[in-house]
Amino acid sequence: MDFLNTIQALTPTDPAEPIDWDALETLFGVFFSGMRATQQDPVFHAEGDVYTHTQLVCRALTGMPAFHALPQRRKTALFLAAVLHDVGKTKTTRLEDGSWTSPHHGQIGSLMARTFLWQECALSGTPEIMQFRETVCAYIRYHMLPLHLTGRAQPERQAREVASLGKLIPDYSWELLCMLAEADVRGRIASDTEDRLADVQLSRWTVEETGCLSSPYGFADAFSERAYLSGRLAQPQPLYDDTWGEVILMCGLPGTGKDTWIRDNVPHLPVVSLDDIRRELGEAPDAYEGRVKHTAQARAQAYLRQRQPFVWNATNLKKEYRQGHIRLFEQYGARVRIVYLETDWAKRTQRNLDRPGAVPESVVERMLSTAVPPAPSEAQTVEWITT
Repeated sequence: MDFLNTIQALTPTDPAEPIDWDALETLFGVFFSGMRATQQDPVFHAEGDVYTHTQLVCRALTGMPAFHALPQRRKTALFLAAVLHDVGKTKTTRLEDGSWTSPHHGQIGSLMARTFLWQECALSGTPEIMQFRETVCAYIRYHMLPLHLTGRAQPERQAREVASLGKLIPDYSWELLCMLAEADVRGRIASDTEDRLADVQLSRWTVEETGCLSSPYGFADAFSERAYLSGRLAQPQPLYDDTWGEVILMCGLPGTGKDTWIRDNVPHLPVVSLDDIRRELGEAPDAYEGRVKHTAQARAQAYLRQRQPFVWNATNLKKEYRQGHIRLFEQYGARVRIVYLETDWAKRTQRNLDRPGAVPESVVERMLSTAVPPAPSEAQTVEWITT
């Protein structure tokens, strides 16, 4: 809570209040030094380096009357997202054909921000601070989307998918994402500013017509929502739920209490545990591929063929890993429930060290650097739980 109080105190309370960049330097100097050294294409960013652009974006955001009409928590999250929105450029910027480019900097920046806010700022361990952190990371991840949404193949589907994040992080919305995107456009010196502002406005209108500008879209039920967001339905409409039972996919860093949650909540279900299989096969604690993977999948398929609900117990911190498992479970006609567990860093570290076959902390830190909590669009049910 100390960090939250600090960043809230640094969030300007009216359009005329200056931003205390010296105080922000104390918090984020490790990022700011890289931002100062990262150049941008002068055609689109004649203001210069990423740090200069960030200052202009924050000034543009905090100069908006609409920003100051927001509840304090939402203002603080949006301001912090503006401070860190382009941090990913420090890792992705490269020179191509004589021009500076930063592909996927929103995605990389959200990973960098999550790791820093979790470890260095203690933003983990309670629902309130977890939701605040993930709100910031979501704005960083998608801050470029309002500039490009209407050019996508299925803008309505993507609008509803991104809006669904609000089910788990209520302070997040397309309306505020567009506010950040507008500030991002105004916080640069370029000849295409008016065109880019028009792109943001067009996305805002599109999302509003789609029915999810200020809140998640109201689907008829969870099964129909999953069918639509996974691409099985062309339009959001009620669909008969023909699943036979539930597979629970656990998700969380080592030491977050996945085994305990299973024992306390679903002790009657069989469990496919990668940790247990590693011990059975004599593999290292961080082993996954090869025999461990094939053994786990064979056991899961046996349960699926029998239409037996079960628990898949592993870290599952990368979306692509989760997608592979979920695709398999759904192909067999099961509905999927993702249970994501999180605790504060110190408690997690001690739990991991206390358990047999502890995962090396260097491995856990690498896991965190690429971890993405599951989004509501990934399964029929997604829960975030702090332990």
